[in-house]
Amino acid sequence: MIRSLLCLLLLGTAAGAELPRAVSDADYAPVRLEEAELGQLLFYDPILSGNRTVACATCHHPDFATSDGLSLGIGDGGIGLGPDRVLDPGNRPERRIPRNAPALFNLGAREFTVLFHDGRIEVDPARPSGIRTPMGTEMEAGFASLLSAQTMFPVLSGDEMAGHYSENEIAQAVRQGLITGPGGAWDLIARRVAAVPAYRDGFAAVYGVAPEDIHFTHISDAVAAFMAFEWRSDESPFDAYLRGEGELPEAAIAGLDLFYGRAGCADCHGGPFQTDHGFHAMGDVQLGPGKAERFESHARDTGRMRVTGAPEDAYAFRTPSLRNVAETAPYGHAGAFADLAGYLRHHADPVAGLAAYGRDAAVLPDLDLPDWRIVEDTAEVAAIAAAVERAPVALSEDDIVALVAFLDSLSDPVALTGRLGVPETVPSGLPVPGD
Repeated sequence: MIRSLLCLLLLGTAAGAELPRAVSDADYAPVRLEEAELGQLLFYDPILSGNRTVACATCHHPDFATSDGLSLGIGDGGIGLGPDRVLDPGNRPERRIPRNAPALFNLGAREFTVLFHDGRIEVDPARPSGIRTPMGTEMEAGFASLLSAQTMFPVLSGDEMAGHYSENEIAQAVRQGLITGPGGAWDLIARRVAAVPAYRDGFAAVYGVAPEDIHFTHISDAVAAFMAFEWRSDESPFDAYLRGEGELPEAAIAGLDLFYGRAGCADCHGGPFQTDHGFHAMGDVQLGPGKAERFESHARDTGRMRVTGAPEDAYAFRTPSLRNVAETAPYGHAGAFADLAGYLRHHADPVAGLAAYGRDAAVLPDLDLPDWRIVEDTAEVAAIAAAVERAPVALSEDDIVALVAFLDSLSDPVALTGRLGVPETVPSGLPVPGD
């Protein structure tokens, strides 16, 4: 039975869709191990945050498949890790982080040319730097890659890593608009790092720079190298199947047939990494503070429209890669669904799913915050529903079970464990997240 289905699927599914090609080394930019090892220490070191309490790994930890296990995370002002993270009574955060922490798998692959839920940073050959960001060309200079450039955002965000206003010198610099140049936020971070002997030695060995010449871009390049090396993911059962080196269980084969056939999942989640890198309005439930400027009081998140200004992009969000998706809950740009099967049911008929959404589907530790403003706003829910661009797909419970089985075959034990792992200590001497 399995072999006959394999023969059918190698030629295409029942719906005529073709399977993606197998991933190969050519899909990835090369990484120097010594650069990745330096980046590993920085990734887990809270020294990059304003108050020295939050590391990249706080919201992107391997214990939670490179996310944090929360619908919406708690950055600066939190204590602990994942769903056990609680408020620091001496530094209560102003709000949750507005969007779900995305997984970090395969971001070093060459085809990942747009990042973040709204795509606000992307490769753009027309720009002198080759990268488009909302921060302008001056702030884009010097990054070795798009993956490196994305680190500029969390370290400047009060909700994530910088802290708020007068809490520390980095937050103050951000508040005053001082980002680049001497005394800017990036320079302050670099000077902190350069003051640590082990980091001075590391940057001299990897980049050949003196302590006074260590820039934030060196830090971000190292962190990017670590992420690209640590979480390359192409050793799942599905990868083995595509390479002709293994078989899949019958349930996963049935799900594969649905995914690349009648269910239409591959319309957006096609390609070797199960993403078209595009933006689609799929009726995702909006919870939490939304994406707004400080002077705005709404809790909406219009997604791609915030970048392009185009009304047709309202409520559209970037198609995520589905590698290791069975382990990366909660799902959606606001993490509204903790259960993969529940998210699939919603995805199959988003308009009906919006109407039937139950708050217990999220993972939101009670912080006495106004998390449900949009869920309770019938006009906003109707606007999200009206933007949905796909017709509903009829899926039975057996179909859902089969799809979950297939998606589970995308789990890569090597990437989920990580290649370098979590360091026991970091050069700053600050606590490693999870300790």
